[in-house]
Amino acid sequence: MESHFDSHVEQENEDEFQKSFKEMISTLPKGNSWGLPDHLYQYQGFWLTPPFLQGVMLAQQQFEAQPTDIILSSAPRTGTAWLKSLTFATITRTSFDDSTTPLLFNPLLFKMPHDVVPFLELDHAHFSANRHLGIPLLATHAPYSFLPTSIIDSGCKIIYICRDPKDTFVLMYHLFTRYAKSQNTQPIELGEAFELFCEGVSWYGPYWDHVLGYWNARLEHPDKFMFLKYEEMNEDIEQQKGVPEKIVKMCSFENLSNLEVNKSGKHREGQGNLGIENKIYFQKGKVEDWKNYLTPKMATRLDQITQQKLSSSGLSLN
Repeated sequence: MESHFDSHVEQENEDEFQKSFKEMISTLPKGNSWGLPDHLYQYQGFWLTPPFLQGVMLAQQQFEAQPTDIILSSAPRTGTAWLKSLTFATITRTSFDDSTTPLLFNPLLFKMPHDVVPFLELDHAHFSANRHLGIPLLATHAPYSFLPTSIIDSGCKIIYICRDPKDTFVLMYHLFTRYAKSQNTQPIELGEAFELFCEGVSWYGPYWDHVLGYWNARLEHPDKFMFLKYEEMNEDIEQQKGVPEKIVKMCSFENLSNLEVNKSGKHREGQGNLGIENKIYFQKGKVEDWKNYLTPKMATRLDQITQQKLSSSGLSLN
């Protein structure tokens, strides 16, 4: 049981961390936040908002990975919610069924995927409860170089998902414009957001550096990594390769987006700027949907940046 003295020391440590974090962040380059309430700050080559940067740094100090943990990593808007749903449903397939007994309800039916699989940057302190339930899944948007050393040293598995940068950009743009509208603020223009994305100034960006960090780590530790492309995964699911049909149906966009919790609930309600309506996360992640939003000139420019960034890696994204 924690003593009064322990909690006092903990509070002092937290206050000290907050103070040094504020001092540190005031020295960092500041970037356009795409209309979000918090600025983006550049730290060790990547752009993050303060709550997520603070969360990453706390996780680096505090998180102790176990060899049985499975870390679901991704840049934002690359299929994170879908990957969470599929892995959670697969791992728990013997624990839950589609019976009407409330105890057997799969949490995916009454919680959104981001609430079912905790987030390293914001929830790692509460993760041990999930481990006890035999659900060792934890998600993160952190670049590979930001991961706590215990994740690297423990030998736990990492599953990374990425997708064509053109679709990633369009989905990110939609998320931020929908969020701005929900807050009655002016959404960013597509052209302005596109320029920022190309320059690498995006949430957890530059996108290409994020992907390459995990790609190179996977080449170094192939036994530890599963590296997925959204487009290939989508094709495999359509052909029902290796995933039970019941899980495919439950985790489909049509099913998840029509659940009451995902139509009307709110993710991180009461957590200030982190609160966001669940439905904002659910956008039809159609492959090549970028064709409905980007001009041929914009598409060519993004393809050229992608080819240039990945030229010597052996990885292709478009």
